[in-house]
This record gives sequence, C-alpha cells and structure tokens, in this order.
Amino acid sequence: MCFFSNRQVHPIFNSTLIQNSYFILLKVKKMKILIVEDEVELSKSIITYLKAESYSCELANDVKSAMDKTESYDYDCILLDISLPDGNGLSVLKELKANKKTDGVIIISAKNSIEDRIAGLNLGADDYLSKPFHLTELSARIAAVIRRRRFDGNQVLVLNEISIDTVAKTVHINNNLADLTRKEYDLLLYLATNKNRVISKNAIGEHLSGDEADVFDNFDFIYAHIKNLKKKLAIAGCEDYIKSIYGMGYKFEI
Repeated sequence: MCFFSNRQVHPIFNSTLIQNSYFILLKVKKMKILIVEDEVELSKSIITYLKAESYSCELANDVKSAMDKTESYDYDCILLDISLPDGNGLSVLKELKANKKTDGVIIISAKNSIEDRIAGLNLGADDYLSKPFHLTELSARIAAVIRRRRFDGNQVLVLNEISIDTVAKTVHINNNLADLTRKEYDLLLYLATNKNRVISKNAIGEHLSGDEADVFDNFDFIYAHIKNLKKKLAIAGCEDYIKSIYGMGYKFEI
C-alpha cells in the first residue's frame, strides 16, 4: 500500500495522561513513536499499521505541537514531515539536537530533492523516506533505527542463556524456542532492555496497555503476566532474573 499527499488538518492526538508523580520519576523508555504529520489519512494509516506492530504511537500535526511533545517526552523514533502548516519540520529536528535529545528521526516527506535530503541528514536525521512509500518499508526502517539506538545495531539481544530476536519476535533459552505470548515477549524485552533498573508497575502497565490505560486501579494483570512469564522461562531452563522490588516494581537483574 502506498500513500500520496492529501493535505488536511488532523486534531492532535492526546498523549497518555499521567497523574502519578512517582510514575514520572520511574518511567523508562519504551518503543514509542511520534508521528509529525498533518495529512489525515496518511497519519491514520501509519498509526493503525504501527500499533499492529506493537508500537505505541502519538500524533502531532504541526511544528508547535511536535515541539511541545518532544520537550515533555522521549521517543524511540520520530517520523517527521518537512512541510507542516505552521513551518518547516526541520526546525523540530534542530531543536532536538540543540537540546541534546537522542530520539531517532526518520524524515518522511513529499520533498525529494538532494538538498532536502542533505539538509535533514546533516542536521542529524537517521533516515529519509520519500512519499509515497510502503508501510512495510517504513516499519523496517523504524526497526533499523531502534536497533541501532537500543541494541547497538544487533537484531538479536543475548543475555546469558536468553536470546531475543527483535525482528522475528521470538525468544530462545539455551537455543530452545520459548513458548511465549506476544504480551509476554513484549514484557521480557522491556525488562531486558532496562536490565538492572527498577521499573515501576505503572510503567509496565502503560507499556503493556499503551494508550488504552491512563490510570490503573490495580496491578492484577501485571502480576498475572509476570507470573506466567517467570513460569515459562523456568520451564525452559532459564535462571530467575526477574526480581520483585517491594513497594517499587520489578527489575531484570543480571
């Protein structure tokens, strides 16, 4: 599927409401994508596709809202259009670099001149994708940017007897495939990429539920996922690396 330019104004996607200051202090990076794009149908299609790939997505449809979001949050990858209603998207990239932010950036634009490509890449963009494009190619480029930034360019994350393939989304324990659900895989990858750091239950809850969970009345679903994951890893012959930190959350201790 390819998408062509059809300029319209899209309401700004409201980011997750955070009411707990403790959650703010302990929140850690997740695979979160910011789409800076004012074309309604294109942004809807990108969000639908990426959510199916288990990314958490937020939308900004102009320079101002993009600046506001990047000042308040960190993103694993930002999809940045150049031509926006209130200015040039490259100003967002300039601001990111001025503030020493390390978010990955892929420029997506109908502008396909050599000058635009050079300008974006010289400012620090990780990649440049011209419209129209296939969503499968966009997803592959996002994954490549995240691998470079989070996994030192490696497709497979290896932690002792655990091997996590971030492309195939599979887990092997001592070279044997572990039978994990998608949620259990996401949870293990999240804990493993934040190894030796305490992660709050709120942060885990938001990671597993994405935009559908603003405030949690209880953590029963987290306890269930943790319990099932630990049980399956133990059956597969894995050491118990997931530790409960009383009153705080969990830590993948290795």
